[in-house]
Amino acid sequence: MSWIENRFEPGLIVTSLDWAINWGRQSSVWPMTFGLACCAIEMMATGASRFDIDRFGAGAFRGSPRQSDLMIVAGTVTYKMAERVRRLYNQMPEPKYVMAMGACTIGGGPYFKHGYHVVKGVDLVVPVDIYVPGCPPRPESLLEGLIRLQDKIRNDTIGKDSLTRAKKALAV
Repeated sequence: MSWIENRFEPGLIVTSLDWAINWGRQSSVWPMTFGLACCAIEMMATGASRFDIDRFGAGAFRGSPRQSDLMIVAGTVTYKMAERVRRLYNQMPEPKYVMAMGACTIGGGPYFKHGYHVVKGVDLVVPVDIYVPGCPPRPESLLEGLIRLQDKIRNDTIGKDSLTRAKKALAV
């Protein structure tokens, strides 16, 4: 018999503040409507009825960076577009997360070798939390990346996380 048994009313739930806030954050990830190239087609397919990203609480694609907490960078990032990607990232409220989707986003793809205008990886522009490889990655891969992001959000702590993210954003 434990010391906590029969000390609370039936139906009372005891939890930590970190767990409750992280549960809310992971269950309502709002991605920004943002696609740069062919990977954006796969991102749109993930939101359609066959794959249904709504099951994971991430179906509310937002048109404004001020209303979203996940930036899915889908496609080739050029130097001209890199400035805009950084500006959109800075406009997002904390906590904010970035998912790099596709070979072109992660490492420049085939265009980096033959073109001067392609950024070698979006992680040179904004801090990336999750990488989804492929050319283009299938919708199942994007859902797997979302599940990994939810796992990451589940393990965040409120006090330490905000300081770490602020330092990470200033370093880039």
